[in-house]
Amino acid sequence: MTKNNKYMHIYQEIADKIQDGSYPPNETLPSENELAEFYETSRETIRKALTLLSQKGFIQKIRGKGSLVLDVSKLSFPISGLISFKELQGSLGGESQTIVYDFGLIKPDKTLAAQLGCNQDEEVWKVVRARNIKGERIILDKDYFLKKNVPLLTKEICERSIYEYLENEMKLPISYAKKEIVVEKCTEEDRLYLDLDGFDHVVVVKNYVHLEDTALFQYTESRHRLDKFRFVDFARRKH
Repeated sequence: MTKNNKYMHIYQEIADKIQDGSYPPNETLPSENELAEFYETSRETIRKALTLLSQKGFIQKIRGKGSLVLDVSKLSFPISGLISFKELQGSLGGESQTIVYDFGLIKPDKTLAAQLGCNQDEEVWKVVRARNIKGERIILDKDYFLKKNVPLLTKEICERSIYEYLENEMKLPISYAKKEIVVEKCTEEDRLYLDLDGFDHVVVVKNYVHLEDTALFQYTESRHRLDKFRFVDFARRKH
């Protein structure tokens, strides 16, 4: 195993232990010397693994105290990226499943037509899906696609990955999205399709998704249970 592979292996193993609770939040990791002895490697390799753990938000290095384990029980969803749930699944940890509750063609009401920038006589695909992660339904995705851009859609596609189908099979050039994040009171639909665990508000991420030619073709409301998610981005101050 090369040095690069070695530190990545150590990083992944410690990250897995933090995620499964073997290293609980607010406790310190073993010292660099102890980890170097355990993994039969140099302190330099251990430091590289710990630096990556720090950059990824698993630990906080504190001078004189070591590496403090941070609470990673909340799942991270990038704000600025345009990424499908299937593409995120590998980083979520634990089993995840998509459940399609509502699917079909509709005529949009006035509010939805305004969100999509279309006429009320245009046909729109409506897809309502819950995301079950580690046995709890904690995201409700409500997707609306203009049929003129997406002529065919099936429930089976919605259970797998709509974006995978649109990009790989339909060759649709999905380009960018405008996002809006708000906190709203739970609706009856939220109560029906989510395991709310007593919460009466949800975080709602509204996505207005455009093609390369700037045409708006999708409006989405992604409704998240409050306690399970943090939305992350990377920002650098310009000087």
